[in-house]
Amino acid sequence: MGVLCAFPEAMPSSNSRPPACLAPVALFLALLVHLSLSSQVGDRRPLPVDRAPGLKEKTLILLDVSTKNPVRTVNENFLSLQLDPSIIHDGWLDFLSSKRLVTLARGLSPAFLRFGGKRTDFLQFQNLRNPAKSRGGPGPDYYLKNYEDDIVRSDVALDKQKGCKIAQHPDVMLELQREKAAQMHLVLLKEQFSNTYSNLILTARSLDKLYNFADCSGLHLIFALNALRRNPNNSWNSSSALSLLKYSASKKYNISWELGNEPNNYRTMHGRAVNGSQLGKDYIQLKSLLQPIRIYSRASLYGPNIGRPRKNVIALLDGFMKVAGSTVDAVTWQHCYIDGRVVKVMDFLKTRLLDTLSDQIRKIQKVVNTYTPGKKIWLEGVVTTSAGGANNLSDSYAAGFLWLNTLGMLANQGIDVVIRHSFFDHGYNHLVDQNFNPLPDYWLSLLYKRLIGPKVLAVHVAGLQRKPRPGRVIRDKLRIYAHCTNHHNHNYVRGSITLFIINLHRSRKKIKLAGTLRDKLVHQYLLQPYGQEGLKSKSVQLNGQPLVMVDDGTLPELKPRPLRAGRTLVIPPVTMGFYVVKNVNALACRYR
Repeated sequence: MGVLCAFPEAMPSSNSRPPACLAPVALFLALLVHLSLSSQVGDRRPLPVDRAPGLKEKTLILLDVSTKNPVRTVNENFLSLQLDPSIIHDGWLDFLSSKRLVTLARGLSPAFLRFGGKRTDFLQFQNLRNPAKSRGGPGPDYYLKNYEDDIVRSDVALDKQKGCKIAQHPDVMLELQREKAAQMHLVLLKEQFSNTYSNLILTARSLDKLYNFADCSGLHLIFALNALRRNPNNSWNSSSALSLLKYSASKKYNISWELGNEPNNYRTMHGRAVNGSQLGKDYIQLKSLLQPIRIYSRASLYGPNIGRPRKNVIALLDGFMKVAGSTVDAVTWQHCYIDGRVVKVMDFLKTRLLDTLSDQIRKIQKVVNTYTPGKKIWLEGVVTTSAGGANNLSDSYAAGFLWLNTLGMLANQGIDVVIRHSFFDHGYNHLVDQNFNPLPDYWLSLLYKRLIGPKVLAVHVAGLQRKPRPGRVIRDKLRIYAHCTNHHNHNYVRGSITLFIINLHRSRKKIKLAGTLRDKLVHQYLLQPYGQEGLKSKSVQLNGQPLVMVDDGTLPELKPRPLRAGRTLVIPPVTMGFYVVKNVNALACRYR
């Protein structure tokens, strides 16, 4: 389980000899190192400690991992993605066929792609090819009105194996789209701050483009239906949803479903509240709509996608679970760390902020396990900063500390899937910018996907830990997580282990691998900012080499730095990295 450590570094000089009167103190401190091992969770066998004379040993941390049994096993699609329906408003939906975007999304597969967000409950489906042309004027798809013919011509099927439509859009078209999106971004922000949202029309053609992107990228689409269409008695009006279901079934689209987005905010957004009991009945109604449709009779259903678990939200979840807990395949909720309007770069390094998620997980688990013990729980729509994010902050290297710690914490506490908001969108919380360039969190996610498997392992550390004081919480700045290495990565044999480490200290930390990890070869993937901006950089380097896409639009090779067997890991200050320990032959990792 992710164990966190920080230790004082005051130690005598290596060429000074302690006086005899300090010998009992040295023995007592050495004994503390041994005794601290017995307090670790999981395997309680003491770790072997290198005996150095006196206190000359400079390695502050000894690290071992339990390799017999995993403490958790999460979904193969653990790290997944989200697209907000706002991409219909700002026109980017028409560019999801971009070869570059598809390539970047494929790098993060297998994964779920959730199509949902703030505008889910203002989305209406119309089975028309292009309502803008039929009305004779601009509408939600007005970008198509001017450029549809060009887009169709550029949709050249390059991936013949899957029959995907992958496009090479002309630069002038992309430049015009960026100008339009920048103007629409201001409109979307105004809607969000005022809590007044305009309706969106999803056409059949737009749905085709969305599914083409998901299918070609190796992502499984989860579509969130509008839950705010209500009958006079406040029950759900399913007419638009039924039309969408029938069209999707006619195209044989493999889709999972969800209903609504943050129902706890409906009173603020629409002036009409929906309690947990009614929402549960709505989900049962949706389930009854799916069952007669052959392709969706066994389709997965997820929800209720509540917000942060405050008192009123917990009450809504409780009512929902009473009525429809057994209906959903996983219970979903959302989390945001920081108000995007008041954020500084140092906020991303605050351990107190990193730890806020843990308490929310326990609150959700308590309610779910009361009604459906063992039910899967997903964190959907996780963002580092609200209000669309903060430019040059939530899209920078600094935001990666929150993102990587979120992945480690959720897996350790048994959350089955985490869905990142968003892959590509307006705002600044995305993984890919509007020039189709990957941002630091994308490279971090790509490394995670390539190296981290679904089996979570218990971590054990030993060192000179600070003694907690009454009323004071020690929030450690060194965070270590361990998983079995991804078995799809053919560069490593089964039984290898991957550590990922976050060092928020302003000094480097040394970690000596012990026990089952002793004297094993290690491959280092150290991620650091690239350029003069430091923590605010939007570019990163891997082991000293900048990460950029290749000129032909493909992803670069992620090359490790081999470390000599038995070498102490030196973790630079304010960095994060992955460390594959090879040939451990871990029993927990040898089988799928």
